[in-house]
Amino acid sequence: MFYISEIQTTAPAEFITPLQELVYTTLRDLHVPFERVDTDEAITMEDCKLINAKLNVEIVKTLFLCNRQQTNFYLFVTTADKPFVTKDFSSAVGIPRVSFAPVALLNNLLGTPVGGATIFGILLDKENKVQVLIDKDVLNEKWYGCSDGTPKGYMKISRDWITHDFLKYTGHTPAFIEV
Repeated sequence: MFYISEIQTTAPAEFITPLQELVYTTLRDLHVPFERVDTDEAITMEDCKLINAKLNVEIVKTLFLCNRQQTNFYLFVTTADKPFVTKDFSSAVGIPRVSFAPVALLNNLLGTPVGGATIFGILLDKENKVQVLIDKDVLNEKWYGCSDGTPKGYMKISRDWITHDFLKYTGHTPAFIEV
């Protein structure tokens, strides 16, 4: 049986990664309310559906992509139910070709393991190497559901705060795209 904790509104007692600690420190320092759950590592869509039901939110799909030369990086946020089609994404962004960035780059640039990709990873991107691209369909939701930087922690937070205040705080200007 897939484990999901009760909903909590405080940071974990212990942090799994430096990014996770930075996420909760940032939220505390900026006085941003959130709800969160601890879980087993979410592997399947069924696991994600259980998390969604517990938090009453739709967890977004966050993909870390790059060009063939691995010189341009994209953090793409879309709805969980939307299939990712490379050709459609490339066309929407106006770039010739993208692929999933190597795991080592995900960890080095955004501080997350596979399964933990999150918008909060850009807290570590001080040089603005990563372009944030958000599917316009994400804007239809009041809440933003995402990983806390680990594949074992998920949260519900204001979508407006993420798309306006948080991105401005990190120095990233998102592009809102239709895919």
